[in-house]
Amino acid sequence: MRTQIAIIGAGPAGLLLGALLHKAGVDAVIIERQSPDYVLGRIRAGILEQTTVDLLNEIGVGAGVQAEGIVHHSIELVFAGARHCIDVQGLSGGKVVTAYGQTEVTRDLMDARIAAGLPTVYEARNVSIHDFDGSKPRVTYQKDGQNVEVACDFIAGCDGFHGVCRASVPKGSITDYEKVYPFGWLGVLADVPPVSPHAIVYGNSARGFSLCSMRSLTRSRYYVQCPIDDKVQAWSDQRFWDELRRRLDPALADAIITGPSIEKSIAPLRSFVAEPMRFGSLFLAGDAAHIVPPTGAKGLNLAASDVKYLSSALIKFYREKSSEGIDTYSQRALRRVWKAERFSWWLTSLMHRFPDSEGFGQKMQEAELDYLVHSQAASTTLAENYVGLSLS
Repeated sequence: MRTQIAIIGAGPAGLLLGALLHKAGVDAVIIERQSPDYVLGRIRAGILEQTTVDLLNEIGVGAGVQAEGIVHHSIELVFAGARHCIDVQGLSGGKVVTAYGQTEVTRDLMDARIAAGLPTVYEARNVSIHDFDGSKPRVTYQKDGQNVEVACDFIAGCDGFHGVCRASVPKGSITDYEKVYPFGWLGVLADVPPVSPHAIVYGNSARGFSLCSMRSLTRSRYYVQCPIDDKVQAWSDQRFWDELRRRLDPALADAIITGPSIEKSIAPLRSFVAEPMRFGSLFLAGDAAHIVPPTGAKGLNLAASDVKYLSSALIKFYREKSSEGIDTYSQRALRRVWKAERFSWWLTSLMHRFPDSEGFGQKMQEAELDYLVHSQAASTTLAENYVGLSLS
């Protein structure tokens, strides 16, 4: 098999890259080790920056988010028992974020790829990448008992944190930067109306962090900070709802509609960046190159911006016979990545209870939050980062 671009990974990053390349007439095949149902079964966040929505519209896959996405004009911060609203739209010059689940984004991209008759290989076994340090990279895998080799010009590693692409880079060629946080998020998905349908609520309390978000007007996603070694089995639905209420202001706590959980899990938090993001003919994008704590809602959006930079670089290479874009891809992508990492780290540090944040530490968080909600300059900085920085 021969193609111009071999994309490893059929998550949102790989599918979006494939769609952008197809629109420009660049051939690509996507190779995924899991089944379509497995890919769609991953429960992930769903807050989309305007730039991500614009990308979906650009490739003609924006109908779902336009019809079902819920626009958020503000965010709410709860601390010291009171709630404060940040007018994100007003402070950012009219920009908003949209609540639309990552599962729905993935499904929309899958459906569009199928409708266009574009090649995606699911349940590929023993995927390996070869010779990406030269001009003739290859991808090999097994499918239905057959060995398959794909010759290509470039390989796009969109296969996530545990994927084969970053792991295939020779030691010494890559530098990892990582911070692991000493707590996790216990998340509950429930078919109940969101307590705040047009805003995400972040809670800071002496008991720990909390988050009220949504998937739709009838499905909500709630989180509480918990010990990293906690067990889901220790948390009954009733215990979760009681704890969430304790971390919010009284009015909001009384307004929460509870119900049985349809999914419950504990996720660790980490910040991670691998530099560089290009190795010869191999390019990393999305979670293969970086992880952010979910506090800032940047994971999917960073993957989308990576893919925008990478698709533009590859399209320029084929249209103009210029390597300028691919030569500067890593630098451009990492500039935005590190800014998103900074914002996610800052918001995580501000809102969570750390081992040293009792007493004085808690008062410092509350003082900074008080300054944040009463200073237009500080609120504007939060709003600009939350809606997403420019791609330029």
